Amino acid sequence: MGEQQHIFQIFKRVVVKVGSSSVNYLNGKPNMSQIESLVRQLVDLYNQGKEVLLVTSGAVGAGSGRLGLKGRPKTIPEKQAAAAIGQSILMHIYEKIFAEYGVTVGQVLLTKEDFSDRRRFLNARNALCTLLRFGVIPVINENDTVAVDEIKLGDNDNLSALVAGLVDAEILFLLSDVDGLYTADPRKDPAARLIDDIYEITPDIEVLAGEAGSCMGTGGMATKLQAARIAMHSGVVTIIAGAGKKDVLRRVISGERDRTVFWPLENKLENKKQWIAYSSTVHGKIFIDKGAARALLGQGKSLLPSGVIGVEGVFELGNTVSIIGPDELELARGLVNYSSSEIEIIKGLQTRDIASLLGHKDYDEVVHRNNMVMNI
Repeated sequence: MGEQQHIFQIFKRVVVKVGSSSVNYLNGKPNMSQIESLVRQLVDLYNQGKEVLLVTSGAVGAGSGRLGLKGRPKTIPEKQAAAAIGQSILMHIYEKIFAEYGVTVGQVLLTKEDFSDRRRFLNARNALCTLLRFGVIPVINENDTVAVDEIKLGDNDNLSALVAGLVDAEILFLLSDVDGLYTADPRKDPAARLIDDIYEITPDIEVLAGEAGSCMGTGGMATKLQAARIAMHSGVVTIIAGAGKKDVLRRVISGERDRTVFWPLENKLENKKQWIAYSSTVHGKIFIDKGAARALLGQGKSLLPSGVIGVEGVFELGNTVSIIGPDELELARGLVNYSSSEIEIIKGLQTRDIASLLGHKDYDEVVHRNNMVMNI
């Protein structure tokens, strides 16, 4: 425990995600006591010289409370209206309390497109890193006012994990109305035990994830496991802890074990491969034969046209595609060097035949191994 305690204390860049149930009461009104406690803890980390990013839920809930709605709005226009109102309420509260401690905050609203488009992804990274350089704490939320289902990330657990990978954070706190991952539902089973450390998210671990714990939130334990998986492959330590526990951030960082820690995997994905695996939009599928599947899985080779047996969807050079093996399961994702129509022409053929069939040959590979991430 001593070594882990030392690791937590030396981490410099910290992402903290707080859920709707932690910043709002069930009626949608702001939980000022809990928000003030959270801000005080974040400022304390900031005053230690750490770089802090806050991912906050609660805008739709706060807006619903102001509109007098009971529970979350049902339609997208109602959610967008509630978010527009609630976002202002939340930011006013955060800005006011942080200012009392002399800390400047900046609002950053993101959608799935800010991650799926490579240029916007890099722009978001640069913007967040610039805010940190100026000593500003970014307050981040999904842009629910404009987001529809096609461009929604869906929950702020995944958003916070993507942000942690985006800025190369060292530690991610998922603060919630639960203290961590239990061996059973603690609300139903008094013998349920909190799991201290997780080094791999196995099917057995996934089974332990239940439903959302609050009627105001969108994310339950299942989304936290998804977020932890993203963070683990991005080299980020992820901690699930109870937002309502007094000084929870300080206590966990100092080594107290009332939490669940997900430890990063040894083989961290580089930044571009993180983007391919978790952020980019998949535009189509490429189906491959057994020989190509063996070359990709066992030897880490690139995908050549000779191993391709089929194409699904319409995509262009540079788009992300899903590579499907003979068992019809996804083997990998990668950036294609040829369009779907060109791959239809050269599938099953040798690299030397590309130029004669297409009139050009810019690449030998359909997907180069440097632009490919195996299914994780």
